[in-house]
Amino acid sequence: MEVPNNKNAIESNRQAWNDSARHHQESPEWQALLSEVTQTGFSCLDETLRGLLEQVGVDGKDVVQLCCNNGRESLSLFALGARSVVGVDQSAAFLEQARVLNGRSLHQAEFIEADIHHLPESLRNRFDVALITIGVLNWMPDIGEFFRHVASTLKPGGQLVIYETHPFLEMVDPDAEDPFRLATSYFRREPFVQQEPIVYVGKVEQQVAPSYWFVHNLGAIFTAALDAGLAIAHFKEYPHSNREEAYDQYLNREAQMPMCFTWVGVKN
Repeated sequence: MEVPNNKNAIESNRQAWNDSARHHQESPEWQALLSEVTQTGFSCLDETLRGLLEQVGVDGKDVVQLCCNNGRESLSLFALGARSVVGVDQSAAFLEQARVLNGRSLHQAEFIEADIHHLPESLRNRFDVALITIGVLNWMPDIGEFFRHVASTLKPGGQLVIYETHPFLEMVDPDAEDPFRLATSYFRREPFVQQEPIVYVGKVEQQVAPSYWFVHNLGAIFTAALDAGLAIAHFKEYPHSNREEAYDQYLNREAQMPMCFTWVGVKN
C-alpha cells in the first residue's frame, strides 16, 4: 500500500480512531470505567507513571495531556493534586467519551479537539507539565515537528513527561508463528499499515480508514526532543509492558528485552 504524505496520514489516522471509538465503548472496560471515575481519588495510572509524576511534581500545577484519547489518564491527574488539567486529542469520537467521564468525575478537566500540529494559541506557553503516554509517538509521521508543537505548550522550565512503548518492540510480531524471531529492522522507515479498527484486545474483522504506525528509534526521539529545546532530565527503560496483552508473552525472560521507557525533558 502506498504511504500518503504526512498531512493525509494524520487525517487517515484521525478517521481510523473515530471509526474505532464505538468498539472501545462497547467493552467491559468502558463499563467499569464509568463507575470507577465517580470515586474519590480515581486513578487509572500504573505504579511506574504515578511514581514518576510524583517525582516530577504535579501538585498545584497546570497540566496538559496531549493525545489524551478518552481522558481517563487526564482525569487521574487530579488524584496527584493537579490544579488544572487540559486533554487534547484529534478524535472527536474519543473526546465524546472523555466528556462523558468528565461529567461523572468529581473533578472537571477541559477537553479540546485539535490536531497536535495545529494547536490553538490558548495552549502556548501555558503549562507546567505536559504528559504523553503509550501509543502517541508512533502515530506521528514527523517526530521532530511533533516535539516542537509539544514544547510550545510548556512554560519556560516546564517539564514534558513521556511513558511510552519501547521501539525495540517494533522488531517483533507477537502474532507471528515464531513471535521471538526478529521480524523487522529497528531502523525501519516505512510505517505499519492497519485497516481494521484500533483495539487493545484481540481484533475486529471490519474495515475502517487505514491507520499508519510510524517507527521512531530512541536516537530519533532524543534528537527531536533536544532540537525542540527540551533538555533531558530523566530516562529509564523497563522490562514490563504497557502495550496490548499480546506482548505479555515477552515478559519474564532470561534474555529480557526492554519493553517500555520513561523520559522527562525540561524546556529551556
